[in-house]
Amino acid sequence: MPSDFAYKSLRKFASAPGARHLLQRFRADQDEMRLAIGRLETHLLDIRKPTRLEDTEFKVFSQFGEDGIIQHLVREVAPQETTFVEIGTGDYRESNTRFLLQNNNWRGLVIDGGEDHVKFVLGSGLSWRQDVEPVSAFVTRDNVNDLMSSNGYSGKIGLLSIDVDGIDYWLWDAINVVDPAIVVSEYNALWGPDATITVPYDPAFVNSEKHYSQIYFGTSLGALVHQATKRGYRFVGCASNGANAFFVREDVAGDLPAETSRSGYRESRFLTARNEDGTLSRERSVATRIALIGHLPVIDVTSGEETTVAAAVGGAGNA
Repeated sequence: MPSDFAYKSLRKFASAPGARHLLQRFRADQDEMRLAIGRLETHLLDIRKPTRLEDTEFKVFSQFGEDGIIQHLVREVAPQETTFVEIGTGDYRESNTRFLLQNNNWRGLVIDGGEDHVKFVLGSGLSWRQDVEPVSAFVTRDNVNDLMSSNGYSGKIGLLSIDVDGIDYWLWDAINVVDPAIVVSEYNALWGPDATITVPYDPAFVNSEKHYSQIYFGTSLGALVHQATKRGYRFVGCASNGANAFFVREDVAGDLPAETSRSGYRESRFLTARNEDGTLSRERSVATRIALIGHLPVIDVTSGEETTVAAAVGGAGNA
């Protein structure tokens, strides 16, 4: 652990004149190195010729290996529309579209309920080097289409990414103003490969308020695959960490292999469950985590009926 002297020194440095500029310069230099490595990784995709989606993974600005998967899919699909919309971005330092923005010079719209992404974009070189519009809004199925169209995004786009830790299924279900070639959506891997469930729609959904564990959120992979099939998309697989699923519109999917929710499913080893006091529980047992939220309601999207997590998933979870 750092000493008291080290902490005091860091605080002193952070408050010194010009320190903020130095920190920004340091971060910018780090980002330039990340971009250079990411460009090398992108070129290596041509050499490796991967056959599995997870073999294309690499991380530049994404949370895990999503940057590599997206580069692979963009090369395979070659969408004419080099535009994206990302819903749920945090501060945008870490996101699914930032490498696409800076490496491929796509333009895009990034929407989040907070202000951090607006401050980051407008306070960095992204505000003038690239064409990215940050919008602060709590996204619901009632406003999602207007948020996109009012900011100039409608019709065919290259990529749509949804990661709101809540009503992800309902947002994709409601979107009709854009027609993306590629869709990236978070799924709740705890609910396994077969269940076709989502949390009930609530425009004010916040997972930490719905249950202290913060593992009651989002949608199962099976529900997303159901939505994709209904909308004319091919499920092409998940990232190996079990966070995001990838879909490609059938008319541009070409030879990309189709997966089922079972064959394409990847379990998650995230230990993000919380105790009642807000601390990380690091609970590993799927059955124990399911039991925590088993009484909570979910909607089976194939029937429209309400059930519970336990009834839909059982104790097996992702086993």
